[in-house]
Amino acid sequence: MVPALEKILAATKSMVFFGGAGVSTESGIPDFRSVDGLYHQKFKYPPETMLSHTFYETHTAEFFDFYCQKLIVHGAKPNAAHLRLAALEREGKCRAVVTQNIDGLHQAAGSKTVYELHGSTLRNYCTRCGKFFPVQFIEDAAGVGDGVPRCDECGGIVKPDVVLYEEGLDEETMENAVHAIRGADTLIVGGTSLAVYPAAGLLRYFRGENLVVINKQPTPADAMANLLIHAPIGRTLDPDAPIEV
Repeated sequence: MVPALEKILAATKSMVFFGGAGVSTESGIPDFRSVDGLYHQKFKYPPETMLSHTFYETHTAEFFDFYCQKLIVHGAKPNAAHLRLAALEREGKCRAVVTQNIDGLHQAAGSKTVYELHGSTLRNYCTRCGKFFPVQFIEDAAGVGDGVPRCDECGGIVKPDVVLYEEGLDEETMENAVHAIRGADTLIVGGTSLAVYPAAGLLRYFRGENLVVINKQPTPADAMANLLIHAPIGRTLDPDAPIEV
């Protein structure tokens, strides 16, 4: 526990949490940009290419092979950060979680108001008729034929509801996130390097009293923060962790 952070949380009436991959790494989910992350691994094509809309359209089978191997995660469970944020929501303090992650762990921890800027691997939809499918449907298709999941009703390709490179963010999700951040008295930014836009640009809408930045590495928002903590997000938000000054 960090006393300065706990003091802010005790006083806040409308807090929003904005988080990135660092929130999920403590649940065993690899990130993209760290030294050991996905973008530093060697593949036939750069990961950024394989996660683009163009690659999905032109190399569909290879896209799904990579997607199933690297983006669908099994066995991950919410960590102390996810659980604390859900508890703060139940207490009426946390009005929303805005996340760049696609793993659904905030909802698994019990958070109800979660704006997933980049979508979710847990949702998949037919690009022809719109029918939704669970993630297991995508995995089951991996070992059949060309590995491309197709709708069991109309035969259309079933696409993960995640935002690929070259695709725009969902407008309604962005509007909800902007509204939440604009109305918050406290904004906690955690587990993100703030390197991905337009998501990182959401910080400019904050007009509240306390900006808290929690990240192991420096971020562009450090100089603006009322409270800056260079530490893992889970340990920092865990009220039962040893007291840190």
